[in-house]
Amino acid sequence: MKIAVTGANGFVGRHILNELNAVSVNVIATTRNLEKKLPIIENGRWVKLDIAAPNENVYELMGRPDTLIHLAWEGLPNYRLTRHSEIELPNQYNFLSQLVEQGLSSMVITGTCFEYGMQSGSLYEDMSPKPGNPYGLAKDALRQKLQSLQEASPFNLIWARLFYMYGEGQAENSLWSQLNKAVAQGDPVFNMSGGEQLRDFLPVSIAAKYLVQLTLNKNYNGIVNVCSGQPVQVKSLVKKWISENGWRIRLNLGHYPYPDYEPMKFWGDNSRLLSILK
Repeated sequence: MKIAVTGANGFVGRHILNELNAVSVNVIATTRNLEKKLPIIENGRWVKLDIAAPNENVYELMGRPDTLIHLAWEGLPNYRLTRHSEIELPNQYNFLSQLVEQGLSSMVITGTCFEYGMQSGSLYEDMSPKPGNPYGLAKDALRQKLQSLQEASPFNLIWARLFYMYGEGQAENSLWSQLNKAVAQGDPVFNMSGGEQLRDFLPVSIAAKYLVQLTLNKNYNGIVNVCSGQPVQVKSLVKKWISENGWRIRLNLGHYPYPDYEPMKFWGDNSRLLSILK
């Protein structure tokens, strides 16, 4: 089986490659810059590709893969940028529709929990999306356009809605990375929000494992939450990280306001995920 991966040098992508290196598949990973230091691929290769300006024969360039794990998306982690809808959405659809037209028969694309918008509580796949920021709006619009494309050119689409993740390689402004930096600097105090929010967190290594398992499963087509299914209080999770690592740092709760683009309490329902992966 040949699997192509976009965004393979990113936070989730590097962990995806680790998982794929452990199974018997051929991997084609894309990057805009072959000169930079890239993760090792045990069975496969890197190819140069700019999603915003793909090669005319992009499917051939990518080695005619059996399926695609599509992670690439510019403009993150700023969810409020208008470029998500104005630039990313058309670029993404152009790239993916070209692949379908040229022969790609299956893809796994990462969506986002922000597609649910300000809805609270346990969020499940059949709920109506109500995105409230440009990133969530663009992702939801891409899903709808691809589902419409399926009617004209049948292909398998798994839309994997990612919830919160943490771990090695995460963006510097993430909670996990900021805490690690504060500890490394010897800061006595870590400033954060009140931490009362309920969220759904997965270690990125586990999220990557789920995504690869979904990719290898050829019997599902549709939306699936990639999440733990367990709500956790943010300050409790941070205290757990501190305790597990034996760090000495005090939390300054309430230093930052709560984000206004997400509800106080939401998490994913992972029933469908567990059913697919049985």
